[in-house]
Amino acid sequence: MNKKEVLKKVLMIGAIASLLLGGPLMGNAFAAPTDVNAAISSAQESADTAFMLICAALVLLMTPGLAFFYGGFVRSRNILNTLMMSFVLMAIVGVTWILWGYSLAFAPGNPFIGGLEWFGLNGVGLETTDYLKGTNPAEIVSYAPTIPHQAFMIYQAMFAIITPALISGAIAERMNFTAYSLFVLLWSTFVYSPLAHMVWAKGGFLGLAGGMGALDFAGGTVVHISSGVSALVAAMYLGPRRTYPDRLSPPHNVPFILLGAGLLWFGWFGFNAGSALASGGLATAAFVATNTAAAAAALTWLILEKVLRGKPTAVGAATGAVAGLVGITPAAGFVTPLAAILIGGITSFVCFYAVSFKHKVNIDDALDTFPVHGVGGTIGAIITGVFATTTVNSAGKNGLLFGNPGQVVTQIIAVAIAYIIAGVGTWIILKILDVTVGLRVKEEAELQGMDINEHGEEGYNEEFGERISVTNR
Repeated sequence: MNKKEVLKKVLMIGAIASLLLGGPLMGNAFAAPTDVNAAISSAQESADTAFMLICAALVLLMTPGLAFFYGGFVRSRNILNTLMMSFVLMAIVGVTWILWGYSLAFAPGNPFIGGLEWFGLNGVGLETTDYLKGTNPAEIVSYAPTIPHQAFMIYQAMFAIITPALISGAIAERMNFTAYSLFVLLWSTFVYSPLAHMVWAKGGFLGLAGGMGALDFAGGTVVHISSGVSALVAAMYLGPRRTYPDRLSPPHNVPFILLGAGLLWFGWFGFNAGSALASGGLATAAFVATNTAAAAAALTWLILEKVLRGKPTAVGAATGAVAGLVGITPAAGFVTPLAAILIGGITSFVCFYAVSFKHKVNIDDALDTFPVHGVGGTIGAIITGVFATTTVNSAGKNGLLFGNPGQVVTQIIAVAIAYIIAGVGTWIILKILDVTVGLRVKEEAELQGMDINEHGEEGYNEEFGERISVTNR
């Protein structure tokens, strides 16, 4: 018995019950609709809307999760500043996305950036049909027709929030908080929104919907490559910490790292499964692929540590899981579970060696943002073009293993373009801020700690602090 037949029987029983119990006196609670298809459509819209709002909340939770993940790595006198560098994004982008970010990312415009038609959410309402109606069919935009337009908008807002927060890992313990706040405001406007438009918007230059056909299900290029490359540029532009590399401290709170990784893993289900933009089979496939890749990557990292260094570490397990989650992000809605195991394992293996290589080139990417997010996003985006199959997602494309080797080339081109946009855009923004407000705190403030100097408070009230007097260093 299919869903329509079940619904018909339920509605018939409801109608009979309504008549027996007083008919009109019962109101519309059991009233049989005249159009069964309309009832089914309404039920689907309700289910999809509930699913997407839950996914949006899960993605938002990833930002505090990232804060704890990063916070555990830094010295105790910088814990609050590190947490704030993620937390403040929920405030900054939470406002700018409503005002102009969403319009620049998804409103009709040109292949490279959206227009301002949806500025201040003008015309972005609660409708579940076509979001923009015009006389020309090409002007009709409907990203997710079974959920309200504002539900799609707020879901995308959570991506815009966490992406610049990822960059903070590379510049931790040394950047002026005011300059950082201005940086993420400009970066989210002039780097993230255009790149999101090019990959995900209707008619965008890179994406499936009228573009060159690059596959990026949930943000390999838009989120991880953009933030990873920007993090590398920022770390190089700012220069190393005063204590780098001679007086580096181990992570001050490994339980925070595991807590953060766990919250990221949990929230990532909303990140990837929610990118199906509806509940159903595709969301399920993305959910399964996400968990599978994360598990395979964590296991791969632990095995590498055991074999090469003698002991598997908690930090390694957390880092490996995050690397796997990064790698599967662009592929989650296009690949099988077995492919997810390979993607997770390959990404973890490459990121493991990328972290080691970073230390040899003497670049102070403080919390390994580029080796995990930049490298992991690059690997994931490219091998999506190897493992993608239309048997999982008919709206996608087959990859190399399924008879379409050209998809790998397309993925590489998209990766290269994302590198250029993120790298050049970040350098320009940093240069502007450097000559206007300045980027780095003074040497004395950096050595005393960012918390007390930037925020006037301490995470541990000196009980567990590492108070270092500049005169005694």
